[in-house]
Amino acid sequence: MKNYIKIARPDHWVKNVFIMPGIAIAILLTDFTFSGGMIVKFIIGFMATCFIASANYVINEWLDAEFDKYHPTKKNRPVVSENMKLSLVLTEYAVLIAAGLILSYFVCMPFMYMEIWLLIMGVLYNVKPIRTKDIPYLDVLSESINNMIRLLLGWFIITQEFQPPISILIGYWFAGAFLMATKRFAEYRMIGDPSVAGLYRKSFAHYSETSLLVSSFFYAMCATFFIGVFMIKYRMEYIIAMPFVFGLFCFYLYIAFKPDSAVQKPEKLYKEKSLLIYIAVLTVILLALTFIDIPMPSYWVNPTLFGV
Repeated sequence: MKNYIKIARPDHWVKNVFIMPGIAIAILLTDFTFSGGMIVKFIIGFMATCFIASANYVINEWLDAEFDKYHPTKKNRPVVSENMKLSLVLTEYAVLIAAGLILSYFVCMPFMYMEIWLLIMGVLYNVKPIRTKDIPYLDVLSESINNMIRLLLGWFIITQEFQPPISILIGYWFAGAFLMATKRFAEYRMIGDPSVAGLYRKSFAHYSETSLLVSSFFYAMCATFFIGVFMIKYRMEYIIAMPFVFGLFCFYLYIAFKPDSAVQKPEKLYKEKSLLIYIAVLTVILLALTFIDIPMPSYWVNPTLFGV
């Protein structure tokens, strides 16, 4: 039974922390009133997202078994190395979906629709004949859209009367694309052999280290642009934090060059203490700029002459 639990990847549930920015943005931009019921909604919503994500992981592990055997570490996954039954895998998949959708119903209907969207993206990403994970560049963009969906999930936990600004949605999507392209880059480097890399992941047959690195740079520029548009539009003080945001992208890319980088397994990033410290400092800066009014940034967009 532990193998069936393992392929649901409960250790990856930490990734669902990406719903937190959606919650924070909704609190800042709407007339939010704190209540004990909101905590309950958050717990229910978080668990619903974990179950839906695990459903996607289950089909991912099963359908990737024939390719994972070419990966240095993934070849040890239970679906590859153990005799697991399809009937039990499908039952587990169905149970996780049911649990996720039932819980999401108790949050609100827009939240439930986002969970269904997250589930559909898992099917498009893993299941033939579409299987976007085999298509270069679309593999990154289709999986990273889950990042945007998680932001929407966090938003709808707080409010269902409004929708978040499109700038932060696109920025969050491209930020996820940067993370995913960087992960691909680290994986490709670790495998070290383009022919073996192509057997493990079909899209790798069309990639190179250079193309993956350039694409991650493109996604980073798109992400920081749209995030910058959002930050400056809704809180001019945030412009002071933008260099630190740029630094975070650079820091993450730097980690990708390490041997057996944690970038390949984002759930292991907690081992990168320096990265966590940087994120903590950036969070403090953003919180300070949220509550401290600084008049100077307004002059940066004021076309009047000095002394007039």
